[in-house]
Amino acid sequence: MRVLLHDPATDITRFGGDELIRRWTPDGSEWLWIDLDSEERAFENHILVERFALEPLAVSDVQRDRHPPKLEIFDDYLVLLLKGLSADSADIDFETIQIGFFLGEKFLISRRDETSPSIERIWAEAAAGTLELNRGPAHALYRICRTIADRYSPIVLALEERLETLEGEMFRDPRDELLAELLNYVANLRKLRRVFAYQQALMADLVNGERRFIGERGEHEFRDAYEQMERLASLSQLYQELAVDLMNGHISLTSHRLNQIMKVLTIVTVIFLPLGILAGIYGMNFDYMPELDWRYGYFAALGTMAAVVITLLTVFRRKGWL
Repeated sequence: MRVLLHDPATDITRFGGDELIRRWTPDGSEWLWIDLDSEERAFENHILVERFALEPLAVSDVQRDRHPPKLEIFDDYLVLLLKGLSADSADIDFETIQIGFFLGEKFLISRRDETSPSIERIWAEAAAGTLELNRGPAHALYRICRTIADRYSPIVLALEERLETLEGEMFRDPRDELLAELLNYVANLRKLRRVFAYQQALMADLVNGERRFIGERGEHEFRDAYEQMERLASLSQLYQELAVDLMNGHISLTSHRLNQIMKVLTIVTVIFLPLGILAGIYGMNFDYMPELDWRYGYFAALGTMAAVVITLLTVFRRKGWL
């Protein structure tokens, strides 16, 4: 646990631990940011339920390993649950972490079970003095939400160029590896769409619903976060549809090539079938067969076979099969 205590009246910021929580009072001018990273549940419950009197069911939801993003508003605070990228996620094969927030007029509590690069970045800004702490806890929450969204952006935007490359490779050589890559994109983009759809709706509810915890200026900030989530959701849907189209195109090209191969094999089979019949007939071991003793019988048989081949090729060409 780490704690930040800021006094807008004096513009003094203190960093520490539990001693700052004991120093803070809800009615004072100072506001508090508590960041809980992989703490024990008993200690978290002591801080959240006993000392801040937060709803135990809301705390339980935030502490669950998996829970859909949610926004829940109480009399004195709101609960916001988001999906952020894990520290190791840098491409479409991403993993998410659950990040929970409790926002009141004079406090912000962030909680997660894994390292959150988004929270680390904003905390570093606060430590460096570049975060506008005088604007209160809602601004700090907005900056974290926007950073969470911004970490998704490079992953989504990188897909456009890769999908264009895959389209060119698909026409040149529609191999199975490309199809497997497209299937992976479709699955992960579906997951991204679900995350963005949830979080877009949460930002919209926060802006259009209860505003007393974010203020008028915060309304514009969280609308910016909403627009970013909406843009990412739209791009994810667009790229998913494009990946599905490419996948269907790959399957169609593969089927077309297979049909062409089967057509050639069928034509070859049809041409050699009558030749095989002629060779089979004259390969029988009977004493009395027509033209067996004729000195031109061999050449007549070859001529007949050639005539059959030429006739079949002519018919196939006129029908457009060749």
